[in-house]
Amino acid sequence: MASQPPELEGLHLIRLLGSGGFSDVFLYEQDLPRRSVAVKVLLTDSVDDAARARFVAEANVMARLSAHPYIVTIFHAGVSRDDRPYLVMEYCSGPSLADRLRRERIGVEDALRTGIRLSSAVATAHAAGILHRDIKPANVLTNALGWPALTDFGIASALEELPVHTTTLSELRRAGGTGATGNGTGDSSRSVGLSVPWSPPEMFADDPEPDVRSDIFSLAATVHTLLAGRTPFEVPGRSNGTLDLMGRIERGMITRIDRDDIPPSLTAVLRRGMATRQADRYQSAIDFARALQRVELELGLAATGIDVPNVTVTEERGPSQDGSDAEPETRARSVATVRAQQPAAPEATRVRGVVPVVPMGAAPAEVRAPEQTVVRPPRPSDTSATDSSDDGAGAGTADAEEARRRDPRKRLLAWIGAGAAAVVVLGVAAALVANALAPATPSAPRAGSARDGTVAVTIVPPPQLVTAERSTDRTTATFTWKTKQPKPGDQFTWVREGTTDPPAVTAEQRITVTGLQPSQSVCIDVATIRSGRTSEQLRACAQ
Repeated sequence: MASQPPELEGLHLIRLLGSGGFSDVFLYEQDLPRRSVAVKVLLTDSVDDAARARFVAEANVMARLSAHPYIVTIFHAGVSRDDRPYLVMEYCSGPSLADRLRRERIGVEDALRTGIRLSSAVATAHAAGILHRDIKPANVLTNALGWPALTDFGIASALEELPVHTTTLSELRRAGGTGATGNGTGDSSRSVGLSVPWSPPEMFADDPEPDVRSDIFSLAATVHTLLAGRTPFEVPGRSNGTLDLMGRIERGMITRIDRDDIPPSLTAVLRRGMATRQADRYQSAIDFARALQRVELELGLAATGIDVPNVTVTEERGPSQDGSDAEPETRARSVATVRAQQPAAPEATRVRGVVPVVPMGAAPAEVRAPEQTVVRPPRPSDTSATDSSDDGAGAGTADAEEARRRDPRKRLLAWIGAGAAAVVVLGVAAALVANALAPATPSAPRAGSARDGTVAVTIVPPPQLVTAERSTDRTTATFTWKTKQPKPGDQFTWVREGTTDPPAVTAEQRITVTGLQPSQSVCIDVATIRSGRTSEQLRACAQ
């Protein structure tokens, strides 16, 4: 049951927006300036010194970040007459991402754009020395422009104040915690101080040491949730309690997204963002956003801008005019938009200059032919004078013409030149006539280029897990996989996680790992080898 809304000067209550474990949020109308605002009020039974400190810290954090377009703006903070702290914030009229997931399937383009914009907000917080530590769909609202707005910095912490203790996996096991998640939008573990379904494994340690890469894990988990409709470590049809999720997170057992419209490159980006080891993840929110931008470009979408105000942006410059390597240029801007990076392409496939592309079905007249230089034979009128009234000049010209006719060598050279010029003229004319009479056919794409003139990058598809099964006595595990659009000659390299053995190469799409302990889980990393190229790795685990 929601608490009683406070009476606030200059604000008129409209209705309750939502209730949480520590606070309620109400919709008010502000008198001056007139607008709708959301007021977050701390619950009466939560008002102690620690709660007040957290509430004040949240107000200060949000105030420092409120200028960002993808972070909820805070207008005012205070204490009501009944001694309850409150925040007056921007009213985001749209649904949260958690609410959207309950009602609709979110498309790949929308998920990519949302992920990049949230990365912008998180990068801005990191530049200010702040970790969010609770990024999840329920904490991303939608403002009046339809943009995502990150909120709830209630457990955010300054980087210099870390580490922060949270309930560990061993403590939760001793307490017998078995809370279950819903469809990817629930929060099974607010009682343990963090949202487990989107939390990185380092947060479950006795002495957690989160850093910016911990927020990147939660970012990737949030984007994964948007695409899958459930949390990344939730397995349909199986137990998905808090302990189950924490165990899978620690083992890196990400559930595959069952959708055909998700490219392998996006799956690889999300897996890297949710890598078990912090060192294996993207090292900054901007790096993660750039990876999502590259997926947008691969899909032919316009790249979403990465907006990071009041931070320093480093841009690489090419060689200087004198041929020496230039140092990276660093410029501070009030608002910096990080440009998308084109996917790297081999030198032989890189398109230079303007490449004209023939539209499919276009008539030859639509394609402008290159200008031809036509060589014409000399005409007699070019070398002889006519209609001259000067008898002397006419006589001289006639004498010269007579001399040329009498010299057989000069006459032969003149005929050879005229014949060569005639051949050139006839060849050009024949080519133009043949081109005009030829039927219109679409131009074949250039090697390494798409039909629209953009660079096409060859991507080897990674394997897709089919089954991961244990034997009856649990001493062996058999993994089966497949590839999208397989080609003759495909091979696969695999290695068992946690061993120092060199990777094995096989042409089969099935391997068996033996000599396992019955209680031991096993994971392997598998990649496709095609034409000397290696795909991103598939992490497959059998419990």
